[in-house]
This record gives sequence, C-alpha cells and structure tokens, in this order.
Amino acid sequence: MTTETVPAETVLADIAVMLRELLEEYGLDDAEIGRDTKFHDDLELESVDLVTLSGRLREHYGDKVNFAEFIAERELDEIIALTVGELVDHVVTSLRAAEEG
Repeated sequence: MTTETVPAETVLADIAVMLRELLEEYGLDDAEIGRDTKFHDDLELESVDLVTLSGRLREHYGDKVNFAEFIAERELDEIIALTVGELVDHVVTSLRAAEEG
C-alpha cells in the first residue's frame, strides 16, 4: 500500500467512522467530525474512550500506527487540546514511515 492510496481525507473518514461508533454509546453519533474537532472539548471523550479508539486504530491499521506512543509524547494539556487533524497527520506519517521502513 502506498501513501497515494491512503490520503489524509481517507484517514479522516476512517477515524470519523471509528469515533461515531464510539460516540454511539452516548447518543452522539451524529456529531460533526472534522480536522479541527477536539477530542475532549467537542466530542467530550474521556481517557477510557481514547483507549478504545487506540484499539480500533490498531485493528484497522495494525502495528503501523501506535496511538499509545503518540499520546505518551504529549503533556496533559496537549492531550486535552488534541484534534482529529493531529491524529490524522500522525496516522498518515506512521503509514508513510511503515512503507519506507
């Protein structure tokens, strides 16, 4: 798979599906999800939800995308301010690195 076949828009769409499935439990599956959407402020996700998202990312992308490592590199205030776009960029970068690997 090349990065040309996995553009940021596709990754954003994949992550939006994962988030809507997660939000369905709270009745918020119609939430608007874009690059500027914040996990905490806009989607009101808790740390347990991020763990669930991490598992879904691993199921979808395999070991190429390490969400736990991505989060571990950040301070708490950065995690709270995390946007969907930052995660999309991380996934795209991780997939590209795995290709070049």
